[in-house]
Amino acid sequence: MSQRKQKKKTDAPVARVFTPEARLKRRIRLHFTRLGFAKAPDGTLVRPDAGKESVRQLHRMQRDERVRSADRLLSEFLPEALPHFANGNEIDASKIRLSLIRVEASTFESNLFRTASLTWSVPVSNGYGRRLRYLVWDEAHNRLAGIFALGDPVFNLSVRDNLIGWKASDRSSRLVNILDAYVLGAVPPYNMLLAGKAIACLVRSRDVYDDFALSYGSTTGIISGEEKRARLLAVTTSSSMGRSSLYNRLKLDGEQYYKSIGYTVGWGHFHITDDLFAQMREFLRLSEHPYADRHKYGQGPNWRLRTIRAALGQLGINESVLKHGIQREVFFCPLVKNAQCILATGKGHPDLSTLKTVEEISDLARARWMEPRANRRDEYKAWNRDDIPRLIRGELLAPEKRKAV
Repeated sequence: MSQRKQKKKTDAPVARVFTPEARLKRRIRLHFTRLGFAKAPDGTLVRPDAGKESVRQLHRMQRDERVRSADRLLSEFLPEALPHFANGNEIDASKIRLSLIRVEASTFESNLFRTASLTWSVPVSNGYGRRLRYLVWDEAHNRLAGIFALGDPVFNLSVRDNLIGWKASDRSSRLVNILDAYVLGAVPPYNMLLAGKAIACLVRSRDVYDDFALSYGSTTGIISGEEKRARLLAVTTSSSMGRSSLYNRLKLDGEQYYKSIGYTVGWGHFHITDDLFAQMREFLRLSEHPYADRHKYGQGPNWRLRTIRAALGQLGINESVLKHGIQREVFFCPLVKNAQCILATGKGHPDLSTLKTVEEISDLARARWMEPRANRRDEYKAWNRDDIPRLIRGELLAPEKRKAV
């Protein structure tokens, strides 16, 4: 009898080591270790250092995962896409003329959009809910200059809500009038000509305002079921590297396009890769947890974060591991002059008097940033579009960073 009891005491710990719970806990801890995090006494994660290169390193595993998931796209589509990127020596900055091409799902444009997004060192989100996606096209040279995408904003963002003066009930009824720029940037060689600034300004254009009105101006709220007359009054965005040099002091014709309104608190889930997230969902399925498959729009804000928290809770891991410490600078871009007043009170008619067209913004941005940059620094001329595959694979330093190395 005593031998049987002894056997149970010996076998039990071994069995627990190989349970789904134990395996997933080891994977999560190993994942954070590989990213370079240390663990503070209170359970929060400590970054290796506070520099921007540290942020890129933390994003690298997720970025590599996104590139691997795009293997088929890159092998089949990249040869077709390359001619739409520019060589530096074919660009005359004085002739750049930017326009917007709306991107629809499952089209050539959507494949080109996805390919362009893979050139950046930080992986981009897929967005959720309402979406407006654009290729920024240089009509003068018939080449892709950049991309941007607007989607539904996060529900809880204290710096935005404090700026407007929202209570919870105000936010619930008026958040429909705001989108978030979750993807925005220029591709080589246009990024070397400061075209990223021009693209950021194009978000605040009459063309985008009208596109939103046409697509989402009169809709029924999926969560509330209520009829809503939405107007795109403002766009928020945040920097991926902490403090932003792209949006700060961004002015054209005396008009400020973005206003810095503070920083996020450094919580989030960007450091949870898609593969690890899938494993968390599978673990929740074992206990038939509803969040394992609750991923349809309208089933509550930020399902991914809620799902991760549920998995961490069942694993007995302190959710403080979601405090990654990267505080992103948040910006507010009013499309109409009286945006804050309408958002705060729910009353008023949008003042569009300062809203310019894409063509007008392109002309101003070319004279303000792109031509002067081309005259001061001509290294953009050495860029060759054949380097795009190496840039995507991470084998080539992004061209705008080479000067500093």
